Amino acid sequence: MKTDDDLTQGSIIQHLIRLSIPASMGMVFNTLYNLTDLWFAGGISDAALAGMSIAGSVFFLLIGIGAGVQTGTSAMVASDVGRKRSDLVQGWVDHAFGIAIAASVIAIIAGWWAGDPLIALLGAEADSAPLAWAYLSVTLLGTVFFLLTSVAAGALIALGDTKSNRNALAAGLVANFALNPLLIYGFDFGVAGLAGATVIIKAATALFLFYVLRKRLGQWSKPRFAADAWRRLLGQILPASFNMLTIILGSFITIYFIGRFGDNRVAGYNVGLRLEQVLLLPALGMNAAVMAVAGQNFGAGQPERVRETYLSAIKLGLAMAAVFIPVMVFGAPTLVRFFSDDPVIVETGSTYLRIDAIAYFAYTVLFLSVAVLQAQQRPMFPMVLGIGRQLVVPALINFVLIVWLGMPMISIFITLVCVVVLAAALSHWWTMKQLSGAIKPPADSLQT
Repeated sequence: MKTDDDLTQGSIIQHLIRLSIPASMGMVFNTLYNLTDLWFAGGISDAALAGMSIAGSVFFLLIGIGAGVQTGTSAMVASDVGRKRSDLVQGWVDHAFGIAIAASVIAIIAGWWAGDPLIALLGAEADSAPLAWAYLSVTLLGTVFFLLTSVAAGALIALGDTKSNRNALAAGLVANFALNPLLIYGFDFGVAGLAGATVIIKAATALFLFYVLRKRLGQWSKPRFAADAWRRLLGQILPASFNMLTIILGSFITIYFIGRFGDNRVAGYNVGLRLEQVLLLPALGMNAAVMAVAGQNFGAGQPERVRETYLSAIKLGLAMAAVFIPVMVFGAPTLVRFFSDDPVIVETGSTYLRIDAIAYFAYTVLFLSVAVLQAQQRPMFPMVLGIGRQLVVPALINFVLIVWLGMPMISIFITLVCVVVLAAALSHWWTMKQLSGAIKPPADSLQT
């Protein structure tokens, strides 16, 4: 078994920086890929852009599953990499492969059964609904490639390789510029061609990442089933997937309350939110690095290095906050104007960015604490915290403030910041509590 480096030895800071930079760059390429799709959809028609946006909202559910598959695979693989049990690593990848195929079949059946009602529920109009289904139906057929990419990416992260996924995402971005016009206009597939290009690129990405895995593990991966292996993998995958789902549902709740103040307010919030997500990409890249470093050291039975990984990552996160908070505060109007000159949109997006700048470091702490807990195969606390932070608390507070007391829209943004800061403090306290005690090494891995 080949790893990029032994993360159980050497400077933790250097490991985190080396792994987080490619991971962050990969997320930038992925973001640009999504923006490229939106640009091509807008070139087809306004209805196509609306239809693809609505279909994308439904497809976010699959993205949540993919995030859980990647996290669960990484957590189980990293542990055995740290234990130097190369004989067991391949088994976890194979069983994750099997879960990805099973989940794909379920997702395709559920998507074809519930796709039309969900598209209608999200407010698709007569001209955009068929286009939304055209995009979603094709994308669903590529579900297996999305999930297999997550398996391979998670395994490679656990092996200390964040460069291969970055390279695949960069190549996918370039290929998207060629395939989209070819399928949309050359073959006259329209929105279905836009989806087809994504499926082709994801299939190639999955093949490339599994090829890299074959070189590292010495053999091709194949789907396998063993009840106990699946149970343990799903014990990591399902909570992580549900945690991602709460984020998606939480955004719907926020948009519902902001929508009471007008469509332009919603548009301004969405612009501000997208800009914030771009500025948080370095912190998310650090998240992947922490998963790998903490996971390997957890498997190696080195609790002091797991603790050092978390605290070192927080220091790096503080440095990121020092860079990006001023950008959010002072650059907000300029950034928002790249998307719109409408004064209401600019004012709303700028206000959101400036208020949410207070929570930038809190978001970073949340990401890192969740990554450390998941690396230790303890995914339940992040899931429970996500339900409270994303769903229950904001819904209750905003109902009281907006519906009952009639407070202004800015109170929604203040509520978001307060909830994130309190959740980060709670998550940090819980994580430090787990790290201050004896970290129980992982149970003997299955002879998969």
